[in-house]
Amino acid sequence: MSAELLIYVGSALPVLWGVAHLFPTKSVIRGFGEISADNRNIVAMEWITEGVALIFLGALAATVTAVDPSAAASGYVYLASAGCLVVLAAVSLFTGFKISFLPFKLCPAIFLSSAALIAFGGWNL
Repeated sequence: MSAELLIYVGSALPVLWGVAHLFPTKSVIRGFGEISADNRNIVAMEWITEGVALIFLGALAATVTAVDPSAAASGYVYLASAGCLVVLAAVSLFTGFKISFLPFKLCPAIFLSSAALIAFGGWNL
């Protein structure tokens, strides 16, 4: 499998997972029951922020791959993207993984898989 394909697959995972975060925002907020307006806004902000961050990480890695995957800047983008995904995986492992709802348990695996694909693909260019 080519290094670029690994990066594209690794980039697609957070983009798709990020988009998947944006659609259920209202139902996630409703799931908290009666909470204050401030808390509803905080949950919405955090939920949307994670979705946008995931989309950005994947889109950035895919974009530099499309432009010039062997450029030095691309290597830094791969490293930074993979590093950020590892941090998000750790946060998800210690927080969302404790929740019984299956999609929360998938986050660490998705983030780590994506990070590994991007890092391995970038390393092999």
